[in-house]
Amino acid sequence: MPRKKSNWYPGAEYYVTSTGIRKAPLFYDGEDRHVYLEIIGKARAEHRFDLYAYCLMTNQTHLHIKTHQLDILQIINKIDQRYSLFFNRKYQFMSTVYQSHSEANRVDSSNHQLDVNKYIHLTPCRTDLVGTPKEYQWSSYRSYVAFHKQPNVNPHPILSHFSYPQNINYQKFVEKKPNVSITGKELADVVE
Repeated sequence: MPRKKSNWYPGAEYYVTSTGIRKAPLFYDGEDRHVYLEIIGKARAEHRFDLYAYCLMTNQTHLHIKTHQLDILQIINKIDQRYSLFFNRKYQFMSTVYQSHSEANRVDSSNHQLDVNKYIHLTPCRTDLVGTPKEYQWSSYRSYVAFHKQPNVNPHPILSHFSYPQNINYQKFVEKKPNVSITGKELADVVE
């Protein structure tokens, strides 16, 4: 799913991943994940960006972000730094929390946007944590298919690609053919 890194510009979208050092856990419990989401909320309030999708795995984060006023790397560095401070304080660690700098790969088309979003939401299924993405508590998927409002997530630009009922058609897109990419294909071919 990752694409070639590219220069930032206002309005650019990115697929961002961050991994724990030596693939160690970034999250040990629900509180850790809640704090991470609160940090994203504070960063959004300060730097205005859209979070289209997220998935918080034990040792990795997956984010789909549209920037507005600030370079993606500055946004992610701020989130990672704040979370590192919380994590090291809580667990009394004095080390680097992340493997390396987060990877930010530009999302360069509508089809790529949909593929990234689908990829993020299917991450827990690919790792056999759950049978369907709706079962995984720590992703934005339920805000797409069950209208489970999450204050930091903006599903509307993605859902706007689908005919009504948007949530049902999005769910078909994600779950009906999970291994099919639509890059270069029409969305209607995949949803049918």
